Amino acid sequence: MAEIVGGGRPVNDAERRVIAYLRDHAPADWLLLHNVEVPRRDDVFEVDLLVVTGHSLVVIDVKGTRGRIEVSGMRWFPSRSPAFGSPAMKLRGTARAIKGLLVDKHKELERVYVDSLVVLTAPDAELVDPDGRDRANVVGLDALIPALQDPSRVRRGCTRDASPYRGWILDALNAMVRSSNAAPRYGHWEVEEQLGGDARVTEYRAFNATLPGSETVLLRVYQADPLADAASRAAELQRIANAYQSLARIPPHPNVVRPRDFFAIDDESRFVLVLDDVHGEALHLRRRVHVGVVRDMLAGLAHAHAHGVVHRALTPASVLVTDDGRAMLTGFDYAKPGPRAYTVANELGNVLDAQYVAPESRDRPDLMTAASDVYAAGVIARRHLADPPAIVDRMLEESPSRRPTAAEALAALESRPIPRRSWFHRLLRR
Repeated sequence: MAEIVGGGRPVNDAERRVIAYLRDHAPADWLLLHNVEVPRRDDVFEVDLLVVTGHSLVVIDVKGTRGRIEVSGMRWFPSRSPAFGSPAMKLRGTARAIKGLLVDKHKELERVYVDSLVVLTAPDAELVDPDGRDRANVVGLDALIPALQDPSRVRRGCTRDASPYRGWILDALNAMVRSSNAAPRYGHWEVEEQLGGDARVTEYRAFNATLPGSETVLLRVYQADPLADAASRAAELQRIANAYQSLARIPPHPNVVRPRDFFAIDDESRFVLVLDDVHGEALHLRRRVHVGVVRDMLAGLAHAHAHGVVHRALTPASVLVTDDGRAMLTGFDYAKPGPRAYTVANELGNVLDAQYVAPESRDRPDLMTAASDVYAAGVIARRHLADPPAIVDRMLEESPSRRPTAAEALAALESRPIPRRSWFHRLLRR
């Protein structure tokens, strides 16, 4: 049995399961710390588990996500819940930060490798990582101990025998970490599960702490710099608040994700966007869809355009298909909510997927209009419909003036007759 040398309260059953599993099955000379926080200047790293093995210190993040999880770029796309930032990428950054803090305490710890592992606890969890970006840092619970015992994970230049450094490791950790005794709370929202994120924003599923058992919401917690000068802070707040300001202009619609709230916490070092928790999967994960999904996407887009909001970053990743087959638009971080005195368009070049960008906007993302959104929707329809209707060709016109509006494209789809199934197909369905 491994020794638990400290820790706070686990946030969920997945974390409890991993802690108990390591306690009961890991080698007796391993040391565990769980549910701790590691402060570094203005940052606080929330860590599910720290494990001191015979050859390294390992930072562990626990995910209870179920089903197929597809990795694309810097995001994970689960089949049963909304997409979120890669936890493996974020955890690698946390591991590097902890290594720096260790070395600051004891220079001798430069020789100790700090590894990182995301543990998927659901028995049906399956990571699909075509580019291999995250695969080496993700394991299932049954493969956790073998991965922790594998000295080949230690990078060149670091020792494969950490036992002479154990005293320094424990001394540094004792000075660095503090227990996290309660689930994080943002306003009256208590975190149920951390979904992922990056250096800029962390995503959580949360519930109303005053109404336990109530429906969950999605929290996007944005990092900010409270010590920046006034002009920089104002620009940062404009960027962070952009999604909420855009969505707040759009009246409720069944095909657009609904915002609940937006507020600052602490000393304005973080801002919280509260959204409906849409249970479904990103269109990105579906090769072919029914034309109804494209109709829903256009309905949401036409509704946004009618209220002066241009999405500007429309891709299959920003279209969620709910469990009942309804499509909803999300991902309004870079939207344009009508005329205003400032812009976030200067950041679009870093986040846009070029294959969905209209020709007139490829060199000038700041010139994106509603017609640019229609072009992106046309690319999505062309790629995901088995038999794209003629209106899709018009949506993909080179000249924006020749494209239909989203409302016109929607009307064309709604007037398209639904093909009758042959007697043979009806017989197969019986």
